[in-house]
Amino acid sequence: MQNHLHAQLTTVFNPTYLEILNESKNHSGNREDSHFKIIVVSEKFEGQPLIKRHRSINELFKDELNEIHALAMHTYTPTEWKKKSGAPQSPKCSGGDK
Repeated sequence: MQNHLHAQLTTVFNPTYLEILNESKNHSGNREDSHFKIIVVSEKFEGQPLIKRHRSINELFKDELNEIHALAMHTYTPTEWKKKSGAPQSPKCSGGDK
């Protein structure tokens, strides 16, 4: 799943920076591909509000979201990313952490 997410995000957003973290091991349950954190830096986000950025990713992964329990999205323009010292920590799973 992680490779699939990477390929799709690369194709659609042509990111200048892309990181996909599989955080499934940090959460309860036995599914290996259920919790992901993505950091996408793309010029395609220029002029877009955060909600539009997230909606575009949700639309891209509408089928995959049936299999993914949590998808933490951090979307930035290159200028915004330069001002950041990294993405925030993902929230705890309501199902409980290990």
